[in-house]
Amino acid sequence: MERLVELWFDAARMGRDDVIPALLAAGVDIEVADAKGYTALVLASYNGQQSTTALLLEHGAAVDGAHDAQGNTALMGVCFKGYLPIARLLIDAGAAVNRRNSVGQTALMMAALFDQGEIIDLLLANGADAGLTDAAGNTVKTLAIAQGNTELAARFAS
Repeated sequence: MERLVELWFDAARMGRDDVIPALLAAGVDIEVADAKGYTALVLASYNGQQSTTALLLEHGAAVDGAHDAQGNTALMGVCFKGYLPIARLLIDAGAAVNRRNSVGQTALMMAALFDQGEIIDLLLANGADAGLTDAAGNTVKTLAIAQGNTELAARFAS
């Protein structure tokens, strides 16, 4: 089974949609996590594999399931990477837009840190709370200011 799990993670990372159903049929647990805490859903989404992300969700992968060692979810990862179509897919599947990682950051904060404007719009349209603070007391606005992004910071009230 250990070899099947290795193949599972590789298939997710590389977008091998042809292999996913066979590995599930062979008994691989869709929620198994690697040593870093990544599930196949996290690996597929972090690596920009839109069709694989959709396939895993169709097969029952938990959209807010296991997360990495820092508490980052699939949605958080695609928000800083800028994968808008995958962010939409995850939100449509019920991803919690205000879920926090181990330092209290949200997907919106990650999108702001990397100036992902379209993803910021998507998150806000789906209930993301720009007023939340992380463990260091930062908000989306203060993170934008810290990045020197005054245009983004101006979008958010004090």
